[in-house]
Amino acid sequence: MNDENKSIHEFEMNLICEYFSSIERQGPGSKEVTVKALSFIDNLTNKSKIADIGCGTGGQTMVLAQNTKAKITAIDLFPFFIDLLNEKAQKLNFQNRVKGNVGSMENLPFREEEFDVIWSEGAIYNIGFERGINEWRKFLKKGGFIAVTEASWFTETRPAEIDTFWNEAYPEIDTIANKVAQMQKAGYVPIASFILPENCWIENFYTQQIEAQKVFLEKYAGNKTAENFVAYQRHEAQLYYKYKEFYGYVFYVGKKV
Repeated sequence: MNDENKSIHEFEMNLICEYFSSIERQGPGSKEVTVKALSFIDNLTNKSKIADIGCGTGGQTMVLAQNTKAKITAIDLFPFFIDLLNEKAQKLNFQNRVKGNVGSMENLPFREEEFDVIWSEGAIYNIGFERGINEWRKFLKKGGFIAVTEASWFTETRPAEIDTFWNEAYPEIDTIANKVAQMQKAGYVPIASFILPENCWIENFYTQQIEAQKVFLEKYAGNKTAENFVAYQRHEAQLYYKYKEFYGYVFYVGKKV
């Protein structure tokens, strides 16, 4: 029975991986917001080292490579994502300073004070914002930076439907002020926090999924796991259009002290 459950779980993970690998970014974001967050980080040279944790297929990783001379180590749990990232690096001639590796953010293979920057877009929720910024801090050099995107409330109160949805999906969702306070408590000077614009969600994430969903459902016609997954993604998108003034992703940039 355990083996059966394991195989079912792996099948679901493979389906999710296949689905998200068909779009440029595996979460809301854009080249512009990656560059904007990077603008708050100074003193990067060709000797600097960046860790991109939960990198996906490398949408933001390539932007980091294009806008710095740093060496970048990218980590993701899904081997297929890493294969695609390394192919992109090769195609853009970044293979000498961008390397994707399969690994878990819960057990990172890094040395203490190894990196100048730790980056994570749309991924820290996998272990939780507070845990992530606390556990990853030791991998940063003194004066190093952390830059992450995190689902956050824009208001103190919101309609019950969206409040229930997000608290079930990600109980750590909180207000921007509370997230900044958590960053400060974890031993960082909060350098910047800014809301990702709507196009990061609509044009760059949800709209891109429309064609991907069509192809996916045609390929897996009659597969309840695939159908339920797409239904959930569509429901999430509908909620965003309905309640986007109450929540979104926020980029948080902090400096280790």
